[in-house]
Amino acid sequence: MTVTFQGSPVSLSGTFPQTGQTALDFTLCAADLNDLTLDSLKGQKLVLNIFPSIDTPVCANSVRAFNEKASSLNNVTVLCISADLPFATSRFCGAEGIDGVITASFFRSPSFTEDYGVNLNEGALKGLATRAILVINEEGTIVHRELVSEITEEPNYEAAIAALG
Repeated sequence: MTVTFQGSPVSLSGTFPQTGQTALDFTLCAADLNDLTLDSLKGQKLVLNIFPSIDTPVCANSVRAFNEKASSLNNVTVLCISADLPFATSRFCGAEGIDGVITASFFRSPSFTEDYGVNLNEGALKGLATRAILVINEEGTIVHRELVSEITEEPNYEAAIAALG
């Protein structure tokens, strides 16, 4: 699959999950440095907000937007996933007053980006994740997917929220 970064094509590796597919298990590093697994979130509706780095304006905006739009929804967890260290994401969320989302890092689990088909293979962001949204229902099935075609653009928040039903 190919997405663009500032208009230039960038290839991805792995396979981006399809709607109707069971979400693949993962182990990420939570803000408290403990492991966070998909299994530990079972029974909740999940939004996986995957992005390159919280230190970019568009990525920061996505964390703010999901914090605002989804934090009041019942049985919904928004998981903001990047390669950023937990220290950086905790600092950002603390400074911004963001408490309605959970941040997680794949810095210990580089296979996450391959498993989920979001690994950037080339260019300035090589080794990071491209921008993508997955909505997973309580049973672990993917009910919405968006691979954002231009990394510098925000995802379709309304479509993701609507998929939460």
